[in-house]
Amino acid sequence: MPLMILVAEDDEGTRLSINDYLEMQGYSVVTASHGAEALECIQTYQPHLLITDIAMPYMDGYELVRQVRQQPMLRLLPVVFLTAHNDTGDRIRGYQMGCDLYLPKPFELEELAAIVRNLLERTQMIQAAWLQQSSLEMRSDDASLTPNQRPKAMPDTIQLDLTAREREVLSLLSDGLSNAQIGDQLYLSSRTIEKYVSNLLRKTETNNRAELVRFAIDHHLVS
Repeated sequence: MPLMILVAEDDEGTRLSINDYLEMQGYSVVTASHGAEALECIQTYQPHLLITDIAMPYMDGYELVRQVRQQPMLRLLPVVFLTAHNDTGDRIRGYQMGCDLYLPKPFELEELAAIVRNLLERTQMIQAAWLQQSSLEMRSDDASLTPNQRPKAMPDTIQLDLTAREREVLSLLSDGLSNAQIGDQLYLSSRTIEKYVSNLLRKTETNNRAELVRFAIDHHLVS
């Protein structure tokens, strides 16, 4: 299951260009023409990253991000601001609102795709590391209990048809490695690793890498 990106942009040409280019890079893309529509899309689709223009009707990008950051589950959602206004005051306000990166118009689609890839990999590494730490803490807590106090382990009844390469990728994902780092270890491209990750998400019916790592730990697919 590919990672999902929400693009909020009132200019149709720019919106379609970003949509088409990111889909060519292997992402799933949903679009909105203004902030209010984007806020509804976030609740419906739970995207992994938000790209938003600032000057939009009904609700501008600043207000959109302000409302997003008020929700605890969305405080780590990567946000890229796009705008034709590039003075220092605008950039400061954008960062104060909680954006991760400020990209002035006009911009190159190739640069935007590189930014998206970097932000997604960083966020997923943080999520994987957090899940790994949480798992270690849970195991430590269980070790301090007597046998009678320990919860009974759920039997692993999940039968997954994973290839040897998919298992390698899953193991490295659980160690918190990014696509590029996994590719370096397995001598594969980041794009190829992303395809393996998409296969793993589909086979485990999980929505993102954090859920995938949690699933792998719970079902003893990784040590």
